[in-house]
Formats: sequence, C-alpha cells, structure tokens
Amino acid sequence: MAMPRPALAWFRQDLRLADNPALRAAAEGGRPVLPVFVLDDAAAGPWAAGGAARWWLKSSLAALGRDLAARGAPLLLARGRAEIVIPALAEATGAAEVLAGRLYEPWARERDRRVAEALGAAGRDLRLLTSTLLREPETVRSGTGRPYAVYSPFAKSVIGMGEPEAPLPAPDRLRPLATPPPGEALDSLPLYPVPGEPDWARDFGTLWQPGEDGATARLGRFLAGPVTGYANGRNDPGTEGTSGLSPHLRWGEISPRQVWHAVRGALPKDPELAKPFLGEILWREFSYHLLFHRPEMPDRALRDRFAAFPFQPDAALLQAWQRGRTGYPIVDAGMRQLWRFGWMHNRVRMIAASFLVKHLLQPWQAGSAWFWDTLVDADLASNSASWQWIAGSGTDAAPYFRVFNPVLQGEKFDPEGRYVRRFVPELARLPDRWIHRPWEAPAAVLAGAGVALGRGYPRPAIDHAAGRDRALAALRGLPRAAAEAEAEAEDAVA
Repeated sequence: MAMPRPALAWFRQDLRLADNPALRAAAEGGRPVLPVFVLDDAAAGPWAAGGAARWWLKSSLAALGRDLAARGAPLLLARGRAEIVIPALAEATGAAEVLAGRLYEPWARERDRRVAEALGAAGRDLRLLTSTLLREPETVRSGTGRPYAVYSPFAKSVIGMGEPEAPLPAPDRLRPLATPPPGEALDSLPLYPVPGEPDWARDFGTLWQPGEDGATARLGRFLAGPVTGYANGRNDPGTEGTSGLSPHLRWGEISPRQVWHAVRGALPKDPELAKPFLGEILWREFSYHLLFHRPEMPDRALRDRFAAFPFQPDAALLQAWQRGRTGYPIVDAGMRQLWRFGWMHNRVRMIAASFLVKHLLQPWQAGSAWFWDTLVDADLASNSASWQWIAGSGTDAAPYFRVFNPVLQGEKFDPEGRYVRRFVPELARLPDRWIHRPWEAPAAVLAGAGVALGRGYPRPAIDHAAGRDRALAALRGLPRAAAEAEAEAEDAVA
C-alpha cells in the first residue's frame, strides 16, 4: 500500500490541539503531518503583533511546541513571507495540501489569497476551516440579506442558528515526517523577551500562563467561581470577576466553541446566568463580523460624519494618559495595570478610552494604537470595534453624548478604592471619601495621607465638566446624513 502524502498543518491564531479542525484534517487517515508556524510581519504591516502580544506569542509557541512534540510531530518554526515559505515547505515535503484555520483580518485574507495562488500553481491546495469563530461572517445575515450593523439583532440571529457544534478532541498521536526540513529556533525569532536583554514584561508571568494548558486552567477557575456572579462581578475591577480568557482566545489556545459549551455545561439548571458572559462571546463574533464586512474599521470611522470630528492631537496629553498621569485615579489605575500586566479590566478600559477621546479630544486611533502595543490580548477586530464604539463612530456605538464621569465611575465600581490603591499607591492612604477625587480633599487630609498634588500625584488634566461640554460642542458641529439614519433604523429592527 502506498504511503499517504503528507499534509502541512499551518498554525496561525489557533495555537492549540483540541478543537483544531485544521490539525485534525491534516492528520486524517494517518497521513504524516508537519505542524508549521510562520512569523510573517511583512504581510501584517502595521498590524504585526505589538510588544505585549509578542511576549505572549513566544510563550504560547513554546507551549504548543512541547504539546506537539509529546504527540510525535514537532512544530517547525519559520519566518518570512508566507506565500514563499509555505509553498516551499509543501514542495520540500511533498505535501498534497496545506490546512489552516480561517482568518478574517484584511491583511490575512489577502495573504491567504497569495498563498493559495502559489500552491495552486504547483497543483496543491490551501484548505481553510472555521477555527476562531462560532459562525462564518457570510452566514449571518439580516432579513434583507445584508450584514448586520447593530449588535442586538446580530446576537439574536446567531443564537437563532442553534448551538455551536461540539468541540473536537485533541489527537492522541500524530504521524511525523521521517525527515522534516529544518526550522528556526524560537529564540531566533524577533519575539520577547529577548535573551540577554532587560525583561520589561517581567510581571506578566505572575498573572498569565500562555498556552493551551493555561487556557484550560483559566477556564476552570472561572467556572469554579466567577461565572455564577459574572453579571455584577465583571464590573468590579478590584476583584477577579471576569474570565481572563481574552488573550487565550486571541491566540486560539482555546476556541469559542469550547468556552461556549463549557459555560453552558457549568450552569445546566440556570441558563439565564450564562447569558451575560455568552453575550461577550457574541460581541467578539460581532466585532469579527464588522471587520470582515468593513475592512476599513481599524483606521477609519465607520460613520462618515465622524471623519470630520475636530480632534486636538496633543502629545503631552496622550503621554499623560499612556503613563497613568491624568489626575483621575480610576483612569490612571487602569493605564498602570495595563503597563504592568499587559491587560486592563474591561470596565476600566471603557472609562479610560472614553476619557481619552471625549475629555482630552485625542483621536481614538491613537488610543487603539497604544492598546495594540501594550495588550497581550490585542485583537484587531475587538480592539477596533470597541474603540469605535466608545468614540461613537462605530455602526453600533454608544451615543457620543454619553460621556463617562471618571469620578462617579470610580465611586460606583471601585467604592472602597481597592483597585486604585493597588495601582496608584501614592494615593493608598487617602480615605474612601476622597480616593476618587483627591483634588477636593482638605489640605490636612492630603498631608496626613502623604499626597502632594502636582508633585507626587498630578492634578486633573482637565475639569470633567469643561471636558464634557467641549466634547458635546464638537459633536454639535458634525453633519448628520439622512441615509445613515435610515440605515440605522433598518438594522435596528432587522
């Protein structure tokens, strides 16, 4: 009997063995499989992984490599243009086809087109399978056959399609190539930390365990506790009330199908408790739906009228925000948490993003770029959709006139100041009454707490009322397109 021709399993944003349709298809029939990861920064261009994400990727690739080697087929690492590297590996190994999880970023879709073309010229195929979403974007349509622009009807439509398919098990064994081609050493790839250089991400590892095992453990902790109180717990940045799964989902160390079914299974007698968290999974789906149908989303306002918004770029204000020196404790705590751990609590992300765009009038693209470089879970679809939502320029956006008051938000969601005290230690000794408004504290209280406003901790970069009024005045000057209003009304009832 003839030996079956090998296949390449091309890992991208699905760095796991379980529920990996591409890996399963590559290994079907017992054929030899070569697992491959290609670092292709040139194709991604400005959307190549940022610094924090590169820290995560290095650790995740190390974990994936160990898991694959334990099953018999080591991971081959390469770098360069995928449309050159992948066809060359297929030629060198005699692979009949290349299998991969489908991607939706504009640059990735164009790259896959080039790879498929190069493989096809040699009589080989690129087969893409659903791996990172519950549903393919083309399959979710409104009653008029159009893509959705509003989250609620989109989510209702996805739910109406029925439960996602059950996750696939991880393969027990993989048949390796007898003589696989050489690859790169992990430390030779331009990822972080760089051997021999200072480790700016030294605290990341105290919070995160990249890799499939880390994802499984994180999901287990969530199901063992926070999931039952998620509706309220997700808004308290001072406690572990969220799942912490976003970076694992971003790199595909766990699939949305696995998470969906695990949460459903953990709450069989009270499915209503699952809805708030599953809604977050659907928001992620919606973000990809938007990116697929509106590929300009990472760069340009989705509502045309917001292209004319009179932002006032200011390098000093932007840097104060980036470094957690705005004078608003809840904002500063969030930005410092981000800098230290590569992650920020979601409620605080909204507060900090709103403050940058609306109080400081800085372009949302500047905030998005900072998050892209500093978040371990930086995801082009979710990052772009969320920034456009908070800025008011997205198709399904918070009304621009909703300007978060950072003081009231802090007092509501961090009433005892636990979160602020942890990440803004220079305010730690302030009484609860003043922790979110230190500039209003009596001089004796400040002195007793060791707070020197303007020296140890900054005064507010802008008065809240003045910032809000300025933002609303800028909004009033924007045009309103009748066609846009009609489209919103149609999507709202789709």
